[in-house]
Amino acid sequence: MKEFWTKNKKNAWFWAFIIIAAALLFIMPLLSLDAGNTGDEDGFQIPQGQNVVNYYKTHGEDTTCLNFKDNLQYYGSSFDVITEYINQTFHIKDINISRHICNSLLGWLAILMVGLIAYQFGGFRASAIAMILLFLSPRFLGHSFNNPKDLPFATAVISAIFGMVLFFKQFPKVKWYTFVILILSIAFSISVRIGGLILFGYFGLLGLIYLFFHLSNNKKKGNKLQSNGSADTYHITLKDFFKLLVMGLLICIVGYFAGLLLWPFALQAPIKNPMEAFKLMSSFDISLRQLFEGTMQWSDRLPWYYTPKYILISIPIAVIIGMILFFIFCWRKKEDRFWAFFVFFTFFFPVFWIVYTRANVYGGWRHAMFAYPPMVVAAGWGFDGLVRWVESKLGINNEKLKMDNDCSREARPCVSTKGVIVNVASVVILLALLIGPIRHIVANHPYEYVYFNELAGGAKKAFGNYEMDYYYHSTREASEWIIANAEPKPDGSKIRVGTWHTASVSYFFRNDTARFQPTFIRWYEKENSDWDYAIFTVTGINPEYLRSPKFPPKNTVKTIEVDGKPICIVLKRDDKSDCQAFKYKNEGRLDSAFILYHQALQKDPENLGALLNLGELYVRTNRPDSALLFLNRYTAIDPMAEVANYMTAYAYIYKGDNDKALDIVRKIQKHNIKYTGAYYLAIQIYMQKHDFVAANKEFMKLIDIDRVDDQFVQVWLQFNQMQNIDAQHAYIKLYKAMAKSFEKRGKKKEAEQYRKLATGR
Repeated sequence: MKEFWTKNKKNAWFWAFIIIAAALLFIMPLLSLDAGNTGDEDGFQIPQGQNVVNYYKTHGEDTTCLNFKDNLQYYGSSFDVITEYINQTFHIKDINISRHICNSLLGWLAILMVGLIAYQFGGFRASAIAMILLFLSPRFLGHSFNNPKDLPFATAVISAIFGMVLFFKQFPKVKWYTFVILILSIAFSISVRIGGLILFGYFGLLGLIYLFFHLSNNKKKGNKLQSNGSADTYHITLKDFFKLLVMGLLICIVGYFAGLLLWPFALQAPIKNPMEAFKLMSSFDISLRQLFEGTMQWSDRLPWYYTPKYILISIPIAVIIGMILFFIFCWRKKEDRFWAFFVFFTFFFPVFWIVYTRANVYGGWRHAMFAYPPMVVAAGWGFDGLVRWVESKLGINNEKLKMDNDCSREARPCVSTKGVIVNVASVVILLALLIGPIRHIVANHPYEYVYFNELAGGAKKAFGNYEMDYYYHSTREASEWIIANAEPKPDGSKIRVGTWHTASVSYFFRNDTARFQPTFIRWYEKENSDWDYAIFTVTGINPEYLRSPKFPPKNTVKTIEVDGKPICIVLKRDDKSDCQAFKYKNEGRLDSAFILYHQALQKDPENLGALLNLGELYVRTNRPDSALLFLNRYTAIDPMAEVANYMTAYAYIYKGDNDKALDIVRKIQKHNIKYTGAYYLAIQIYMQKHDFVAANKEFMKLIDIDRVDDQFVQVWLQFNQMQNIDAQHAYIKLYKAMAKSFEKRGKKKEAEQYRKLATGR
């Protein structure tokens, strides 16, 4: 340590590393205090953390955590368990503040690990640059405030990568702290997500490449190992191979079982249950609609390039340039190639695997966040490689500078004038490249993660084309605005706050339940429910409507913006005639419903709920021309709204214009491939026409999107009965069709299952 201090105490980049690390340790928790809650925290992560803590407190008697909603038992919950324990121990009331501070500290740790890894390859200059790049990556910084799953997992992975770097640099004399770093990192990754098993693959593959690299350059002196600790002179013997194997297995085994200690589901069957979780996570079956490239798409049907493109348009341009420099400069020396491949593999493989397996991902690239810190290591190393190349061209002797930086010889200057100029210029250029991210962070805090770079045209151009606040951070600011500005109701009753995100919104009203009552409403059904204020992020709203001058609606009283574009809106309701009309409609009091809906439109001609419900009422009373008047007004505002288009198709059927109805059905299917009503409407039309071939195609489409349910079976049997096919043969046809569909989609196990049902085997 003394030698290290003597060598670096007058190295400016060493002090830059220390100052950056120390400053961020203070800055990041401070920034996290302003963060809102994510969509996963209040409804899922916090309750499950409490369930797991109760499991341990009751010595396993309270098993709620083993069958909690949405299969949460299949995830490790170490972050939630630890933060819940902290909150209970210190009786913290604002539990999300402490969670966010802990989250930010893990973000800081990831930045530190990136710096330490970059130091191993390029020295403190590469280290400081990499740390700056990661901190000024708005998406990463934003997730460090409050992402309780992807950020901790990313920190665990990059920490394990740091441990692997130390391991291979120190081998065969691996230090004790390296074992500790690796074991704890692997354990933490598994305790957050079973995907941490990927680290075993990293360790094993890189170990084999390490052996191959050195065996191919083996220069033995007798039977003894010759090494001075550097990669290019390291010589491997058979004994070393077994030593490497034993060490690696020991680390992986201890890390694996340590990772199960805070995961009750895994403890029930330490091998079987984690493997079951791994299998389930590998074929994630939840599908969400995502705004991508200007259209709403289902997450299990996104284009193969979704993740790489999202990364490319939402990380700083400086990181992209740094990675290009990494490929140019960091592979030149033979001794650097192993480490360059090491870094490359740890960021390339996860993204490649997502693309190759067509993994079901959503919410930008947060599921691939663990691949980003290694990218930044590469970028930092790349910038350092460029500076070294410039120094060499200017005749600056790096080795001499290294000696001079020791300042052990007082007669020599610590750095040369040229060296100072080059290093200062590198800082200026780097900061110039980071002006965009810096401006975004300063202008849009705490919504840093809603960031798009110059390739996407920034947030202004991305609005209406890509997801914005998909993790619902802005509901905090919206809730606090309502608390500060809502006027009491004349009758003294509670102010109803409608939102789709009831769990997180309820958290912010927890201390004022006498005045406010959060209630669940959906965006496209909001006019049917009783509420006084409503909070909506723009997630899930049709992009055509978002990009139109009609958005936000006229009753918007507060917008939360990023670069001038609304990511969340607060609505205020002054008239509830549409809500009362909906109640009358459901009660069958249609005349009263008609009157109130027309009254609602007099107050707001763009009341979408009134337009839609009037259209439906006119269809139900066989007045399609009147229905179309209101439905066309709706679709003029929101052209791709499925329900409005669906009702419009029905109106044309009532008019006897089946061809026009089919045109609208195809429009709906193109916009939302999983909107089942459109398929059944098409089937109904084709069955009326006795066009059984066309109807059968619609059935096959439903099978392909996994929409075989009781309704499907009943309509299918009716369809076959019209063709004089009995129920038994209709089922056989269905099983064969399902087998063919699964086979086409590469689901061989399911295909074989239905093939057996079809043949009776």
